[in-house]
Amino acid sequence: MDNWGIIGHEWAVHLLRHALEAGELSHAYLFTGPPNVGKGTLARALAAALFCSEDERPCGNCRSCRLVASGNHPDLFWVQPESEAGRLKVEQVRELQHHLALTPNMAAHRLAVLDRFDQATPSAANALLKTLEEPPEFVILILLAPDTDSLLPTIVSRCQVIPLRPIPIPEIARALHTRWNVEPEKARLLAHLSGGRLGWAVRAATEPDLLRRRQQRIEEMVALLRAPLTDRFRYAAELARDPEATQEALELWTGWWRDVLILATGAEGSQKEGESLLTHLDQRSQLEVFAARCSPAQVAACLRAIRAAQDHLRRNANVQLTLEVLLGFDLPAKADAGGEIPPAPTSISPK
Repeated sequence: MDNWGIIGHEWAVHLLRHALEAGELSHAYLFTGPPNVGKGTLARALAAALFCSEDERPCGNCRSCRLVASGNHPDLFWVQPESEAGRLKVEQVRELQHHLALTPNMAAHRLAVLDRFDQATPSAANALLKTLEEPPEFVILILLAPDTDSLLPTIVSRCQVIPLRPIPIPEIARALHTRWNVEPEKARLLAHLSGGRLGWAVRAATEPDLLRRRQQRIEEMVALLRAPLTDRFRYAAELARDPEATQEALELWTGWWRDVLILATGAEGSQKEGESLLTHLDQRSQLEVFAARCSPAQVAACLRAIRAAQDHLRRNANVQLTLEVLLGFDLPAKADAGGEIPPAPTSISPK
C-alpha cells in the first residue's frame, strides 16, 4: 500500500504520506482536477491513512479503514450538493461547522471533505471562510473542485493546492486490464474515452449503460445534423430538462468534434504506429467521413461553440436557451458540410 492503492497520482500520495508521517498535515487542502480524475479517491485514501490504527497506514483491514471504506467513520464528514446540478448550500456548511466544533469520536482528528465545492453558493463559500481562517486544531478540511479559478481567491489562499492531472492513457488501460480484468482491446478503448480519468473508465467497465448512452448520444447528434431547425429546437427543449444529461452530451460532443478536427487536419498521421490521438477509436470510419465532408475551419468553429456553451452553463446560463443557440445555429447543417452527411436514426428524442 505504498501508494495507498492510488493509480496515477503517486506524487500526491508521496507528498501527503510524508506530511502525515511528519505530523505536518495542513489544516486545509484543495484537490483540483477534472471530474472522475481521482480527487475523491485520494481524499478517502488520506482519511484511511489518517484514521488507521496500524503501523503501516492505511492497512485496509482495521476497523477504522473499514469504516472509512463504507462511509461510516464517525470522524469523517462528506458534504456535497444534494443533486448533480444543485448547489452546495450555506445550511450544509453551517451543519458541518457544528459537527467540526465537537471533539473527535474515535480518532485524534476530524476530517471533512467538501465535494464539488465550485458549486457552493457565495454564502456557503463565505461561511466556510471562518473555519478556514480559525480551524479547530484537530480539524482537517479537503475541498474538491475542477480548478482554482472556480473558487474565491480568499478560499484558495487558505488551502494547500494539490492539482491532479489526467492520467496517461496507457497507464489507465494497464490498470483496467490488471486490476479490473478488462480485456485488452476494450481497456484500450475505455482508456481513450476516459480522457485520462480513471474513475470514468472504471465506471464504463462496470456499468454497461454508460457505453450504451454514449452510442445513443452519438447517434442523436448525427441525426441532428440532418434535422430541420424545428427538430433541433425540440431536442434542445427535451435535453434541457435533465442538466446531468446535458453535461454528458456536451462533453461527448466535444470529444467527437475534436476527433474530427484531428483527422481533418491530418494530425493523426504524425503519431507512431500503434498510438492514436483519437478518443472514439471505435467510431473511426464515421469520423473520417465527417472529416472529409467538413473543413477544418467549420469543425474548429463547432468545437468553440460547444465549449462556449459548456462555459455558459457553468456560469448558470439558461440551459434551454444555451442549447437552442448551439443546436440551432452553431452545429453544422447538412448543407454546410460540403456533401451528404452519413445516415442516422430518425428518432432524435433524448432518453
